[in-house]
Amino acid sequence: MAPKWRELADRLAEQIRAGEYAPGAQLPQIRDLVEAGEGSKSTVHAAYKALEAEGLVTSSRGHGTVVRERAPLKRLGIARYDKAKWRDGDEVAFIADRVASGRTYKRNEQTQTVSRVTAPAVVAEAHGLPEGGEVFARARVVKEGSQPTHTLTSYYRPEHVEGTRIVDPTPGPAGRGGGFRVLYDAGYEIDHMQETLFARVPTADEIQLLQLAPGEWVVELHRTTRTADGTVVEFAIGVHAATRFAWTYDFMVPDSAKAEGESK
Repeated sequence: MAPKWRELADRLAEQIRAGEYAPGAQLPQIRDLVEAGEGSKSTVHAAYKALEAEGLVTSSRGHGTVVRERAPLKRLGIARYDKAKWRDGDEVAFIADRVASGRTYKRNEQTQTVSRVTAPAVVAEAHGLPEGGEVFARARVVKEGSQPTHTLTSYYRPEHVEGTRIVDPTPGPAGRGGGFRVLYDAGYEIDHMQETLFARVPTADEIQLLQLAPGEWVVELHRTTRTADGTVVEFAIGVHAATRFAWTYDFMVPDSAKAEGESK
């Protein structure tokens, strides 16, 4: 049986999605719901915090709890990596998502730390490194305003990035065009990538870092980026607050039978 705060949060979420509380509408005061028998003050507060973490409402002193005007961020698929965005312009991937969502952004909403570490097993396997091999880990936390949306840690072979802007811990993308542009300028033009997504329960650290409500899940992303000759130049692990993104993929439908016939 779900806890009482979860039942209340789910019922209010259903009312919000059904339009009973329109965007910009204020939810009842906590004390009003307590008096209406919806639970204790802590129960109602926990329900409202869950709705806030799920991106359905915002809370502020003096304004109460208000239904959000904005939908979750679009997390683009193939289009976010368009070379014209980062090679010829300055629209790195997280900025491409904001632009597609019609949202504002600041470059310093991406903060980061960079360190040289022993490659975790999954990273070593992706890069084809022996056990104990070292990589540069570029760990970012991305926020929209004050709310974290996701983390992303990219792992690179030292010989690919040492001495470049990728290992500079200054907040924001690694210069104009970001990390992919740095690799391009170093002679490692990205050509193809693979992304794997799966949902899971967050760790205690992730709950705190992403400001997740109890019971909220995350979507973990593994991204392997290669050059045309198959060299892995980046392996990245992202952890996304599941309710803060809508994942969008737009692509041509393949016809392998036709391609095979044309090659004969």
